[in-house]
Amino acid sequence: MALLQEFKAFAIKGNVVDLAVAVIIGTAFGKIVDSLVQDIIMPIVGKIFGGLDFSSYYIPLNGQATNLSLLEAKKAGAVFAYGNFATISLNFVILAFIIFQMVRIINQLRLGQPPEAIPVIIATPTEEIRLLTEIRDALKRSE
Repeated sequence: MALLQEFKAFAIKGNVVDLAVAVIIGTAFGKIVDSLVQDIIMPIVGKIFGGLDFSSYYIPLNGQATNLSLLEAKKAGAVFAYGNFATISLNFVILAFIIFQMVRIINQLRLGQPPEAIPVIIATPTEEIRLLTEIRDALKRSE
C-alpha cells in the first residue's frame, strides 16, 4: 500500500507532469518539422539540384543496381543512404534552431519581468578593484 501511495505522489508531481506534456508536444512538433523538411524544403532543394528526390540518394554496398528505390535497395542489402541522412540532419538543424529561438524568447520574457521579481546581487568592490578604478580614472584625466 505504501508503494502505491509513493508512486501516486511521484506521478502527480509538477515536474513529472510537465515532462510528460513536453514530450508529447515535442513529438508533435517534431512531426511538423519533419513534414516541413520533407514536404517543403527538400523538394525545393531537389528542384535546385536537378529535380531529383534528395532523400533517395544512396550508394549501394552489396552490388545492388543503382536504379532501385532506396527502400528496394535496402531490402537487397546494405546501402550508404547519404541523402536520407542529409534530410534528417537538416531536420535536426531546423528543430534545434527553433528550440534555440524559443529558449531565447523565454529568456527575454523572463528579463522583462518587474524588477522585484528578478533578484539583484550588488557586490561591493574589493580594495584592489577600488584602487584599479582610481588608477584608471587618474590616467583618463592625465590624457
